[in-house]
Formats: sequence, C-alpha cells, structure tokens
Amino acid sequence: MRLPNWTRRAVLAGAAALAFAAPAVAQTPPGVLVVGQVAEPQALDPHAVTAVNDFRILMNIYDGLVRYAPGTLDVEPALAESWDISEDGTVYTFQLREGVSFHDGSPFNAEAVVFNFERMLNEDHPYYDTGPFPLSFFFSSVASVEALDDLTVQFTLSEPYAPFLSNLAYPTGLIVSPAAVEQHGSEFGRNPSGTGPFTFAEWRSNEAVVVEGNPDYWDGAPSLQAVVFRPITDANTRVAEMLSGGIDLMVEVPPVALSEFQGDDFTIVEQAGPHVWFLILNLREGPFTNPLVRQAANYAINKEALVNDVLEGTAEVAAGPTPPAFAWAYNEALEPYPYDPDRARELLAEAGVESPSVTFYVTEGGSGMLDPVAMGTAIQADLEAVGFDVAIETYEWNTFLGRVNPGLEGEADMAEMAWMTNDPDTLPYLALRTEAFPDAGGFNSGYYSNPEVDALLEEARTATDQDRRAELYREMQQIVHDDAPWVFVANWVQNAVTSNRVENFQLEPSFFLLLGDVVKN
Repeated sequence: MRLPNWTRRAVLAGAAALAFAAPAVAQTPPGVLVVGQVAEPQALDPHAVTAVNDFRILMNIYDGLVRYAPGTLDVEPALAESWDISEDGTVYTFQLREGVSFHDGSPFNAEAVVFNFERMLNEDHPYYDTGPFPLSFFFSSVASVEALDDLTVQFTLSEPYAPFLSNLAYPTGLIVSPAAVEQHGSEFGRNPSGTGPFTFAEWRSNEAVVVEGNPDYWDGAPSLQAVVFRPITDANTRVAEMLSGGIDLMVEVPPVALSEFQGDDFTIVEQAGPHVWFLILNLREGPFTNPLVRQAANYAINKEALVNDVLEGTAEVAAGPTPPAFAWAYNEALEPYPYDPDRARELLAEAGVESPSVTFYVTEGGSGMLDPVAMGTAIQADLEAVGFDVAIETYEWNTFLGRVNPGLEGEADMAEMAWMTNDPDTLPYLALRTEAFPDAGGFNSGYYSNPEVDALLEEARTATDQDRRAELYREMQQIVHDDAPWVFVANWVQNAVTSNRVENFQLEPSFFLLLGDVVKN
C-alpha cells in the first residue's frame, strides 16, 4: 500500500494498526512517524496540563504568539509577526499574522487571543470551569488583554515581568480555538483544535494519539502525513519496540540501553537543556521538618554513583534548584552536597533522630524522570545505610502526579520529581515560594517557606536588568541549597533515538518535540 494514495481513514487505520501490533511486526509505513512516549497524556488542552510528556504532543497541534527559535530558548515570532513593549515594561502590543485559521475552520484573530487568556485568568469567564489551569501562574501579572483591532492585541501587566515573552512561548501560552472550546466545553482536552502543523485525528486511550499533517499550515506543510504518539510506560518495552521496528522515535532512552542503538540502523540524538531531578521533602510533617535531617539526606545519597552508574554518565550532579543550562543566572560558586555518610549520621544524631521512618513515592516513568525505579532503589539503599527506614511506594506517572501535586502532607515524606523549565523564574516561583503551596494552586508540594526567598523571587521577576536578575537568582540558590527543602540529584542531558528512516530530527533545549520538518522514509 503506497502512502500517497491513502485516504484520511486509511492513514488512521494503517498507522493505528501498525502502532498497536506486536513488536515482531516489521516496519511502520513511510510518511507515518510512530513515537514512543513515556506515558498516556492527561489532556490535549495546553492550559490544563503540566507534563513535558503532554507538551511533546501539544507543540505539534498548536502555536503560540511567539516560539523558541530552533536550538535555543530565544523568543521569535509565531502567530504574532511583531510586538512592541512600552518603556516601563508593562504594555506589550502584538501585531498578529493575517490569514491564519484554526483546524476547525474558525479564524485566528485578536478576539481569539483575548478568549484564551480570559479563559485562564478570569474566574467569571464562561469557560473558566473547563480547567483547572495549573500554570496560569505564568500570566498572573496580566492585568488585562484587549483586542485593539482584528490583528492587534495588547497585554497590560500589573508590573514589569521579565519572563513574560518566554512564558508566552511555553505550552501554557499556546492558542486554542474558542469555537472548539465552546463546542466541547470540559471535553475540549479530548477534542483539541489549534493552528499548528498537525491536526488532531484520534485518541485511543492507552493506545495512541494520532495527528495528521496540516497541508494549510501557515509556516509550510509538514513532510509527515501522520504522527502516532504511543504511550509505552515501561522503558524496557519501549526499547524492545524501538529495536524491533514497532516505533520510529523513542524519547528518554534509559542510559543502560544506549549501547543497544549503536550502528547504522539507529541515530542517537542528545541535547542539553534546563533540567533538574530532585527529591521533594515534606516540611510540614515527619522527619524532614528538621533542617538537619534534610541536610543529612543530601549528604547520605551518593549522587556521583547515581549519575555514573545508574545514569551511565548522561547527567551531572545537581548543586541546587537552578539548572546550569541557565548560564547567565546560575550560581557557579554553589557546590553540590558531597557524598559523606559519616556526616549524615552526625547530623541525624545532632537532630536527636534515630531510624527516621520515610515513605518514599517513586514513579514507574514520566517526563524527565531518568530511570526512576532504579534511582529510587539506589536512593533507598543509601538512606538506609545511614539509619533512615525507607518504604517505597511506586505508581504509574499520572497516578503519581495525582498524589504528589496536591501536596505530600498526609501522603509521603519524600517524592521523586523532575522539571524542565524555560526561565530561571519558573521552577522556584512555582515550587519553592510560600504562596505556591498546593492549596493556592502552586506546586510547592513539600511546603517550603522562607520569606527571604519569597522576596528575592518577587524582585527578580520584576527586574528589567538581567544582571540584577542574575544576582537575585544566585542569592536565592544559595539560601535554598542551605535550607535543603529538596535533595538535589542531577541535571540531565536529554536523549532520543530514531530509526535510520527518520531524517531532519533534532532535540530542542526546551525538551519539546517539534516534528514539522521531520521526514520519514
């Protein structure tokens, strides 16, 4: 069967049939890229999700006003052709691209942009209840959004906000079809419509999300006729599928499996980016309410061994909450907690704690989680070697998020977590600030609170001078390092593997999958 002659129905049927077949089945069809994802998506509504696993699909269905330039985190035009910023940094005026339509045929215009941000930010909006919108924090400085004319939209901020453009390029800033939201309401997340290079075709739960190439895409039609995103939660199964030809592209290859993809049949792709893998500690109840016990945990864990042995050298030991990929804001003077089990035992004795009991949440796999079961087991052994009593509870990724994101109080004492971020503001503002406790809509699941850190973060996000921002972030990193609300584990170099039938694929520092230029023979 020749792909160019396939109808829409045949593309779906053929791609899905091959995607769901056993690994022993031969090649996937030309023009159809089958991607092995780490988990089932939560939703296909960019305003309602937080996981990079979901973002990898969404970035191919939707566009934002701006986007990251290829290979960078620098912002360039997308649905907005240009913009002006007022001298005081509080008014952004965007000139929109003319002649763009959503996949459902409705027009993209300034009113559509207003609808998107009002939907996230205005509790009185008729479709505000299609959320929740957990990353609307990104736009909390927006005081108003106004359509000046059909192709001009103006954002007025309550105060200068340095990460604003970068956050618009993040998936939370992707523009959805108001007509589709009005039609589907709370079910929009399963019936997405954007302006991107691929149109939504089908979502078969726990089997695949299928998207088709958009021949009318404003930035040029993609080469691929279809992409099939398959959730394969078990890393060993993803590896087996990749080796057998059941999938064409695999993300987050387990380090121990990289050697299996040497040779002419596969291409290994790597790309550094702003990633940090850490352990959230419960500061509201349990042993980690004591800072000495938190520091003891940081000394007890042999992070060098985790990076070199479990992760096969594909990461570096983390020193604090800010990834070194943000070179301009990174505190190079910060030293990782060394592996010092004797010092860990001393701190436990000083804290007057004997055999502290710890419930440790581990996930089977998820966005940027770096072989989490093996990591969790090694961490458990290191902690128990200095006197902790650690019980692991393991969950599937979306179940795991459902337990961790609402907060660890009453749940666990410690949980794995990884973040891939777009700005030095993002992770600490959403996960270390007092006002970001889960009951306030944030991701500070361990309930860390330090007024000095709060003040530094507030000033840094409103500072218009980057040198001043960098100074504030470096000071914040030192305080958080010493307070140890997390165990700082690793900064990862992301990877993927493609078959030799895939061309023009590259990984991005943003950790998104951009497939518009990919060719599949």
